[in-house]
Amino acid sequence: METNILVAGFGGQGVMTIGKFLASAACDATDKYITFFPSYGAEQRGGTANCYVVISDEEIGSPMTDEMDDMIVMNGASLNKFLPMLRTGGRLFVNSSIVKEEIGRSDITVVKAPVTDMALELGNSKVLNIIMMGVYLGYTEVLPVDVVWSTIEHKLGKKPALLPLNRMAFEQGLQIGRAERA
Repeated sequence: METNILVAGFGGQGVMTIGKFLASAACDATDKYITFFPSYGAEQRGGTANCYVVISDEEIGSPMTDEMDDMIVMNGASLNKFLPMLRTGGRLFVNSSIVKEEIGRSDITVVKAPVTDMALELGNSKVLNIIMMGVYLGYTEVLPVDVVWSTIEHKLGKKPALLPLNRMAFEQGLQIGRAERA
């Protein structure tokens, strides 16, 4: 089995961090094959950013494909650009704080979460990606939650003061994802 994931948004939303954390956790928790393929726009912060993560039982021929199983979009431009790549039956995770466009497809599952608003309520806009990762994992269960949290702890280990806020953000996202799945 193979899962193709696209994470897209603009620079500064933590798009690459989501991809890196998912890929690292998959490497740590499974014996599957993993690829992480980042793509940056010309600008850094504020420019476009997206990444592809593939988790597979078999060797991966290409880090990118024309058809995605799961898609996480953090802004409207990414939705418009990448939505045609989501396969029929695919799952779309949307930052509904920013993405106001109609999805316009009835052949996919759409999970909306106001992650930017939630991050601001927590007092730090930088945790919106951690919330969204929680939403994604709570819904898909593509990886063990405890392993992903261990990856987050390890990657943020140099800033231990941020761990409680990130844990709260992750848990809030998990709750939304699990509620949407139920």
